[in-house]
Amino acid sequence: MTSTFTSPPGGAPDAAKAPAVAADRVSKVYGSGDAAVHALRGVSVGFADGAFTAIMGPSGSGKSTLMHCLAGLDTVTEGRIMLGDAELTGLNDRQLTMLRRERVGFVFQAFNLLPTLTAEQNIRLPLDLAGRKVERAWFDRVVDVVGLRERLGHRPSELSGGQQQRVACARAIVARPDVIFADEPTGNLDSRAGAEVLGFLRSSVREMGQTIVMVTHDPVAASYADRVVFLRDGEIVSEIVRPTPDAVLDRLKSLGA
Repeated sequence: MTSTFTSPPGGAPDAAKAPAVAADRVSKVYGSGDAAVHALRGVSVGFADGAFTAIMGPSGSGKSTLMHCLAGLDTVTEGRIMLGDAELTGLNDRQLTMLRRERVGFVFQAFNLLPTLTAEQNIRLPLDLAGRKVERAWFDRVVDVVGLRERLGHRPSELSGGQQQRVACARAIVARPDVIFADEPTGNLDSRAGAEVLGFLRSSVREMGQTIVMVTHDPVAASYADRVVFLRDGEIVSEIVRPTPDAVLDRLKSLGA
């Protein structure tokens, strides 16, 4: 199944507008010969600008591989990856590093905060590394949306898991990336903390126009997205727009997840 990008809910489709990030006939093969593993098989899919999209599928379906290729963390065997008008395929390591630093944000399951830095210093880290000045009004807006105003002076060890992940989310968005890639962002959190993080991600899309692509195995987490794309055996096989937990769970069951 070949999927095109969709507009955010409530927005009118704009056929002339390119997706924020897209895969064009992308294949990814690990190994060779009889040991070759085809993680992706000719995947073509786009992710709308200013929308929240979840990627789901059974274990081994290729969902994490697709996200890593979209984010420039892994190379493709065939096809191409477009981040806006920039083609990632063919860039060297230095060019990819610069592109990720300037145009991509990441939120991982393990938080990846520096333990010696305060919450504010962790949030500002991408800007400091890039030598960019902090836009105070934007920083304050991000901090208020994520609800960390009273915790900025605390180090990660002094924060709950949910607060640490919200710091990671704020760190990802403060540099105004084109796309934020979230890899199982609620995997280490209880349901309450997970709901707080997902609520922030959704708010960042609704209120700030952020684009988010999230890999998750959780139907409840996926229901926060505008759209869910399903993979099986390295191919896109289905999608749901305006998902509910029950609809996502039913679709996963049909895929053998």
